[in-house]
Amino acid sequence: MTNDPTDTDLLLERLRGGDRQALTDLFQRHRGRLRRMVELRLDARLQGRVDASDVLQDAFLDAATHLDGYLRGAGPPPFLWLRCVVSQRLAIVHRRHRGTKMRDVAQEVSLYREAPPQASSAALASMLLGRLTSPSNAAIRAEQVLRVQEALNALEPIDREVIALRQFEELSRAEAAQVLGITEEAGAKRYIRALRRLKSVLEARPGGAEGH
Repeated sequence: MTNDPTDTDLLLERLRGGDRQALTDLFQRHRGRLRRMVELRLDARLQGRVDASDVLQDAFLDAATHLDGYLRGAGPPPFLWLRCVVSQRLAIVHRRHRGTKMRDVAQEVSLYREAPPQASSAALASMLLGRLTSPSNAAIRAEQVLRVQEALNALEPIDREVIALRQFEELSRAEAAQVLGITEEAGAKRYIRALRRLKSVLEARPGGAEGH
């Protein structure tokens, strides 16, 4: 994880000083984590039609549009703000491609009005197993993805979210708690319980939790 607060503070100072290049640097600094967030939450029906890079490009333009407002306010830390911008852009992409009628142009560029998309259990399962299997085991991996996806579906949505935030988006305890709107202690406890629950569900299934 590349999340040195000192570097982030320097970028924020540059932004406050009017250096617009600092926004590009900030976005690039967190691009990998933001891309994983999109990949985890992109509607499966849109895969092949919507590219994560396009979502990020549009989100960067959104961030540039709303940068002055962010700097004037007492908003979240820079990364969490960018994550919110990307999340809102992804929600707009989902709504647009699902054929939902756009209400007006202002709605298109506004932030914080869309419900952030939740992590997909299918994407979570694929990413979890991607760390454990090789391409040569593709057939076995496909079966395991289904097993892990079913186990994830047995969890509460917030438990799937905390696993996504901590394991793949690489949020700290404090960041994950802020995103979920709960205390840091509650978030840490929920994360441990979610991992234990996932393990127990997998072990209870035929084949157990082999390799997980």
